[in-house]
Amino acid sequence: MVDFQLTDCIETQKRLLALTYMLPGNFTIGSARKGHLTMVSRVIPVDTFDLVIFGGTGDLARRKILPSLFRRYCAGQVPDGSAIIGVARGEMDDMSYRQMVAEAVREYGGGRGCEDGTLDHFLERVAYQTVDALGDRGWPELAKRLTAAHIRNFYFSVGPSLFGALAKRLRKYGMTTPDCRVVVEKPFGRDLATARALNQTLAEHFEERQIYRIDHYLGKETVQNLMAIRFGNVLFEPLWNSQYVDHIQITVAESVGIGGRGEYYDDAGAMRDMVQNHLMQLVCLIAMEPPARFEPDAVRDEKLKVIRALGPVAHHHISRGQYGPGEDGTPDYRTAAGNPRSTTESYVALKAEVQNWRWAGTPFYLRTGKRLKARSSVINVVFKNLQHSIFGEEAGSHTNILSIRLQPNEGITLRVTIKEPGPGGMRLIDVPLDMTFAEALGAEAEDAPDAYERLIMDVIRGNQTLFMRGDEVEAAWAWTDPIIAAWEARGDVPKPYDSGSAGPGDAEQILARDRREWIGFTP
Repeated sequence: MVDFQLTDCIETQKRLLALTYMLPGNFTIGSARKGHLTMVSRVIPVDTFDLVIFGGTGDLARRKILPSLFRRYCAGQVPDGSAIIGVARGEMDDMSYRQMVAEAVREYGGGRGCEDGTLDHFLERVAYQTVDALGDRGWPELAKRLTAAHIRNFYFSVGPSLFGALAKRLRKYGMTTPDCRVVVEKPFGRDLATARALNQTLAEHFEERQIYRIDHYLGKETVQNLMAIRFGNVLFEPLWNSQYVDHIQITVAESVGIGGRGEYYDDAGAMRDMVQNHLMQLVCLIAMEPPARFEPDAVRDEKLKVIRALGPVAHHHISRGQYGPGEDGTPDYRTAAGNPRSTTESYVALKAEVQNWRWAGTPFYLRTGKRLKARSSVINVVFKNLQHSIFGEEAGSHTNILSIRLQPNEGITLRVTIKEPGPGGMRLIDVPLDMTFAEALGAEAEDAPDAYERLIMDVIRGNQTLFMRGDEVEAAWAWTDPIIAAWEARGDVPKPYDSGSAGPGDAEQILARDRREWIGFTP
């Protein structure tokens, strides 16, 4: 049992640690109260805009884009006069599309404002246009729907094979302007060659400053907090190097399988779907040098340096796995993918090294997979042990760990060593200084914008900080391609692992060779 004084000390530390929480562009932190912080709402307005969503009836538009726009409307960030135009090849009029949008908002938008008339007001800004992406049908009508004075944003929520055709017709019908923006979703190619070709296609019609390659992971509040923690606190930045950090673990685990994405996923696999983009971006934010200024190209220049500093990965430093059937009757990977001979991995773990002055000798252990024991995205920064303990061997070995939880229960935990309360000598124990955002910041934290809300508003503002640059994407593929090519050359087959487990057994050996072990999914 921890006594009152220790508890009071920990609560004080939690409130101090909570000051690292940053809500850029939507909230400012106000006064501290016992147990949590209060926040003062501060909505940054944007200029009146037109947003054209190609693939406006698709799953991404229904689940993420349209509900996110509605939430921003509720927050006062969709100015009067703005237009949201869904575009697809199916025949539909404005009223039918608005009905579809209303259903999507009610199902995926959290239900806020749906029954008080707010949703009806939002739908007045929504329209639909039937367009043939590969032909000329509908394009003149789409051009007439745009307002010359508005900032124009084109969201390509379609397959990459259509990017060129869409860009060509936007220009042909006079819809592009010098300050228009185009948003493209991943995958940004499936290897270096296709990524270069895709970048070249976009470059033929848009300047790099107009292209927004969206990775929703970068819009997560806690992911952005990596920069606030590192560069906003004198406590951490001096220790953020190989002299003090023993190793870093990044885990992005999912408890679900591939679901209805079988065809896409079986062509991609965990390496292309997760490591090359999501996990790579997390490595960059952890390992990057401080940019001269918090500006888009300054930040992205430093991220690019990290990717180019990644060393090659030896085959014995990689584990590939494929999940089996679940005890609840859920199908195994091959059944879900519809490919009984699939050699695509649903799990990857590897040891990477950032070969530069700051991180030489500090391994980065990455793992991601489907059908694992828990849904958890967490970064663990494991600090080195004391070179000499004054408390003797009987005190045991103790390690400081900074855990940054991306999902679920976003927050930060710092494990520190203290004296165990009570008489009987100096006995040491490890305790967490835990700052769970929902608890530390109160109910206001629940209203923080989600990743798509923030990123869409950043597009409209013209802020590219949280979007990948073309050379960054190509550098990531240049590191990933040799790993995949080596698997194919050796004819590697992923090792099976049980659904609901921690993954294949040989993943443990990656750390065991270094006399380390994986930290649990939920620190």
